[in-house]
Amino acid sequence: MKDGDEGDVRGTARPRRADARRNQEALLDAAAAVFVRSGVNAPVRDVAAEAGVGTGTIYRHFPTRADLIVAVYRHQIEACAQAGPELLRSAPSPHAALGRWIDLFVDFLVTKHGLAAVLNSDDPGFQALHASFIERLAPVCGHLLDAAAEAGEIRPGLPPVELMRGVGNLCIGAENGGTYDARRLVGLLVAGLRQAP
Repeated sequence: MKDGDEGDVRGTARPRRADARRNQEALLDAAAAVFVRSGVNAPVRDVAAEAGVGTGTIYRHFPTRADLIVAVYRHQIEACAQAGPELLRSAPSPHAALGRWIDLFVDFLVTKHGLAAVLNSDDPGFQALHASFIERLAPVCGHLLDAAAEAGEIRPGLPPVELMRGVGNLCIGAENGGTYDARRLVGLLVAGLRQAP
């Protein structure tokens, strides 16, 4: 094989990998939409229909339901993590960025029907998910808190995991509907972090 041929082979492989990654992300987005509507125990055929593919395609990418659920939540954890720095760049203040990021975090928590049960299951595929959730999101939350504290907008010293846990506790039961508005209460919590001028 000539050197030029080898380069051509590599050149054609990259777009296929990128396409495969985009296809997998589309499947994860479709599964996330179904989980929001119907919970994590929704039939795989519903995910396939949402994605516009056959169930075989879902199973080819994710051989078990556990694989699919873990992949969806890792995908969404990553999206939430990536939003933090972007909000810090685009929001009018670090405190505003923190508030917007916490809104995303609340949306993540309250739309995940059945996640608590999944995280407490004995399936080894789920056991590392909670640790991954904290490891990825706590530093992002911490960076936002530090930026707001450095700007003099909030009191310093709040551990990010404590804030995340407090927000999570306020979100318990919010997915059941009714008049309970977790986002409003979390907004009060975030507003309460502000330091008096």
